[in-house]
Amino acid sequence: MTDYHAVFELSMPIRWGDMDAFGHVNNTVYFRYMEQVRISWFEQLGIAGGNSEGQGPVIVNASMEFLKQLHYPGDVIGRMSVGTPGRSSFDTAFELTRADDPDTVYARGAARCVWIDYAAGKSTPIPDVLRATIEGAVLVKGA
Repeated sequence: MTDYHAVFELSMPIRWGDMDAFGHVNNTVYFRYMEQVRISWFEQLGIAGGNSEGQGPVIVNASMEFLKQLHYPGDVIGRMSVGTPGRSSFDTAFELTRADDPDTVYARGAARCVWIDYAAGKSTPIPDVLRATIEGAVLVKGA
């Protein structure tokens, strides 16, 4: 991940309802944590709902490597990195740790974001402000 740069970190509570019948956080919830980190980053950039030109991000693929089970109670820390952007897309990478065990990676994820024109349903160039943010890659910590 040498061409990736950390851009955002967010702490989220592990909720009782995140667990499944086996007593650990359900695998699908890891994707929700990853989504929340990404959406919170987009919110900080002012693009969570897209822009005034009817354009915005969509996810075209996502993956997760489950390394260690998460359990309630506690807080999960999501760290997001972004890769070098292309014309209309950029790759994101995630690590999930616990606040009380920050040196242990519980999961690693990835997702490709594509900037699209929603009405046309086609990709369009990443806006300059987003490109500059990705290329500048300054780590921001969320609430």
